[in-house]
Formats: sequence, structure tokens, C-alpha cells
Amino acid sequence: MDNGASFVITQLYFDNADFYRFCEAARAMGIKVPILAGIMPIQNLGQLKRFVSMIGAKIPHPLLLKLERLESDPDAVAAAGIEYATRQCQDLLFHGAEGIHFYTLNKSKATVQICKALNTDHAV
Repeated sequence: MDNGASFVITQLYFDNADFYRFCEAARAMGIKVPILAGIMPIQNLGQLKRFVSMIGAKIPHPLLLKLERLESDPDAVAAAGIEYATRQCQDLLFHGAEGIHFYTLNKSKATVQICKALNTDHAV
């Protein structure tokens, strides 16, 4: 912020409570710029596990169990990932999130599906 940033994008996360805690702490520190939620639609469980291990993110246990049950069906994993991210975004928008940043990893189809499911264009 001291160097002129006009907004913040969080790293990806899968538990909105983490985002809300981060925002609360940032505001308590005096950060006033918009904070955008970093959402990554899950497309591949193996890739996801590698990615979160590199950045220190966590996958909620119920979500991990569901994805592991579906792991042999890549389309089912992707569908579950889109459903989960859509619910995350609905909650964020309901609670007044200032913006959502999608980590697409060059796979924008899931993000398009999420935005259509949200029936809004302000999450893009």
C-alpha cells in the first residue's frame, strides 16, 4: 500500500472464513483499499494438491474427501470444483466482497460457468 497499490488480491483459498479473517486483520492494520477474494475453480485434484502444498493453502477436509471419491472421473472433479467455487462466490457476494479474482490457470471455461451460475457480470 505504501508503494501505491490500489487494491489487494488474496492468494487462493477454499474456506471463506479465512478470507473474512484476513479482511478483518487487514482493516485493523489500516488497509483501506479494496480486497479481492482469490478463487480457483478446482479442475484436477492432483494439480490442486501440488499447488496448495507450494503456497501453504488448505483444502477443507469435507471437500477433499468428496474430491478424492471423484478422482477417477475428471469431469466429476471439475463439476464439483465449479459447484464449490460457485457457492463460495455466492457467499462472498452476499457478504459484500469488494471483488473476486479467479485463478484460472489458463482454463477459463470453469470461470465462465461460475459467472453464468451467479447470473451476474460484476464477479468477472
